[in-house]
Amino acid sequence: MSRNLFPLVVTALTPAGVALADAPRVAVDIAPVHSLVTRVMEGVGTPSLIVSPGASPHEYSLRPSQARALQDAEVVFWVSRGMTPWMKDGVETLTSDAAVVELLETEGTLQLPFRQTALFSHDHGNEDGHDAHDDHAKHEKDNHAHEEHAEHEDGHDDHDDDSKIDDDHEKHEEHAEDGHHGHAHGDEDPHGWLSIDNGAHWLGVIAAQLSEVDPENAETYRANAQAGQAELAVLKTEIAGILDPVRARNFIVFHDAYQYFEKSFDFPASGAISLSDASDPSPARIAEVQGRVADQNVTCVLSEPQFNPGIIRAVMDGSEAKTGVLDPLGADLEPGAALYPDVLRNLAKALADCL
Repeated sequence: MSRNLFPLVVTALTPAGVALADAPRVAVDIAPVHSLVTRVMEGVGTPSLIVSPGASPHEYSLRPSQARALQDAEVVFWVSRGMTPWMKDGVETLTSDAAVVELLETEGTLQLPFRQTALFSHDHGNEDGHDAHDDHAKHEKDNHAHEEHAEHEDGHDDHDDDSKIDDDHEKHEEHAEDGHHGHAHGDEDPHGWLSIDNGAHWLGVIAAQLSEVDPENAETYRANAQAGQAELAVLKTEIAGILDPVRARNFIVFHDAYQYFEKSFDFPASGAISLSDASDPSPARIAEVQGRVADQNVTCVLSEPQFNPGIIRAVMDGSEAKTGVLDPLGADLEPGAALYPDVLRNLAKALADCL
């Protein structure tokens, strides 16, 4: 991150040679949201990125310069406490009069609950539309996996789904006790920026908040947000075109982070190896996913840059499925206005190339 936290920007919108010294000081938690804020602030100023590219947003220790950026901020944008739980304390401790916007909680934002199971039905958004025989087969597989691996009393075959949820509860409680900040069990999925519709909506939310703090530049913020929304509309069509040729194929992701993307483009995953990126999958969960790979002719298993490739190999044992890598945070991209559309575009390309 640049040592100059809030560089001054001179554009044709200002008199020649006059720097925008009054641009608001803005801090943002993760790179995709920083990208959206940067797009809205073009021609006015540059926001500060708090979480360094490539770092885990769940567990993060602020550098002195990043703590100063929060302390000095007039506006703070962050996704949610489920994604960057430490931000809540950071904002409360370091900021005083700043306007703080938790984007996933803003009105009009799509929120999706966590999926608690390893396997997902291919219902394209209709929970009642999956095939009954496939559902029965899945539950039979769940029964065998839990009989062999789950730690619960015998004789409860009628409550396999409850046992699976309880097992996930126990895993997350254990990680919480060990100091791991996984997603809060039962809360909304925090990966909301992977919905392109949320991204477009947030551009308007960001512009409205900045306009309130900095009314002199309100027209620029609104114009930038509208231009960004038009760009995302074009991108949505582009991504649909990338995915259309491979829609009939099945894929597995490493951790369940992509349902917002799946819903935006009606492109459902078959399952996730891990419920959270803060915990390793149990042997029972790996067995479930291995069964899905075999039963549904899964052609692609997708990892992420920071995850253990050995787990992917275990899931793919005996399968001819290909592998690919998804990057939901843009870890290898240059922070800036182009990062957010590039993250979504690259997800689509990685899927299409793997499938």
